[in-house]
Amino acid sequence: MRSSEALTVIGAGPAGLTAAILACRAGRKVTVYERRQDVGGRFHGDFQGLENWSTDRDVLDEIQALGIEISFPAIPFRELVCFGPGGRGHVFRSASRPFYYLVRRGPGPDTLDTALKEQALAAGAEIRFGETLPRPPGGSVVAWGSRRADALAVGYLFETDLPDSAFAILDDRLAPRGYAYLLVQGGRATLATCLWSDYHNESSYLERTLDFFQRKVGFAMRETRRFGSAVSTHLSPPAGSHHLLWAGEASGAQDALWGFGLRYALRSGQLAATASDPASTRRLWEQWIGGPLRASSVNRFFYELGGQAGYRAMLWCLSHSRNPGRLLGRLYTPAWWQRALFPLVYRSFAQAKTSARAQCRCAWCAEQL
Repeated sequence: MRSSEALTVIGAGPAGLTAAILACRAGRKVTVYERRQDVGGRFHGDFQGLENWSTDRDVLDEIQALGIEISFPAIPFRELVCFGPGGRGHVFRSASRPFYYLVRRGPGPDTLDTALKEQALAAGAEIRFGETLPRPPGGSVVAWGSRRADALAVGYLFETDLPDSAFAILDDRLAPRGYAYLLVQGGRATLATCLWSDYHNESSYLERTLDFFQRKVGFAMRETRRFGSAVSTHLSPPAGSHHLLWAGEASGAQDALWGFGLRYALRSGQLAATASDPASTRRLWEQWIGGPLRASSVNRFFYELGGQAGYRAMLWCLSHSRNPGRLLGRLYTPAWWQRALFPLVYRSFAQAKTSARAQCRCAWCAEQL
């Protein structure tokens, strides 16, 4: 693409804004369409993680190398307490680099979304809030969020007196085929359970998760708000029909194993903004996004297959490892057999999904209907 060409971006999430920032800096005229009235409309100040274990490079260094400024708070976490089935806790520590960086999402101050919006506006992008283009022109970057739901996260945001800490749970009785977590930083907390099945019973799993953490950790909750959202792992190549460039959740740039997606969303936005010829773009996409995410999908299949016994075995391996972060990183190293298995694994996930119910008020059905 010539630097003088105008670029249309659909969606002002991390992927769309990354594409807008980098395209503007390359001298292109960029218009971003966002159907909500501000960035981060799906979120309310909840914590998410910038994962830092799937490659040898620190994620903040990688983001800066893409051309994005770290103008948002990114709090390093080097310790995690993970509970397995039965409630036994395992403490994981990283003496070197953090397991992940905690960031906040939403339209307010000190969030990733607001920081990216400010960078995009400073670079010269025009953002049209409350507008969208159902049929974007060819060459557009489509980053309008997930096109289907594959997993569900429900939880509570609240104020607390707990010190900064991070906890996780692997137990199908609280988070079927997924995980639950409690993240605390600066007196704010996000508690959630992530479901990969039995979505209609979200409220029961959430209350069990809250009860578990109350018994194990103990804390007061103030200014409590409930949230729920679905995520997609529908992996798509960078170029779709009508020569559109998919990015972010619209391209399935989401870790199928643990649900971390920000690192891949930013990568996909950078690729969409700098796409030159299809062959080189596809090659880079395969290296940065496609290969690792296929590996995560295949490993999720075996993760689910192992059930409660598999969770215990994985926690035992991590707790006996000198470098648990590096061990986790191996789960994203592509192999030929994972590429061969991926179509079968992917089809099995799609066939196993629960259908929506017109009268149901759970977050899953709200996303599907």
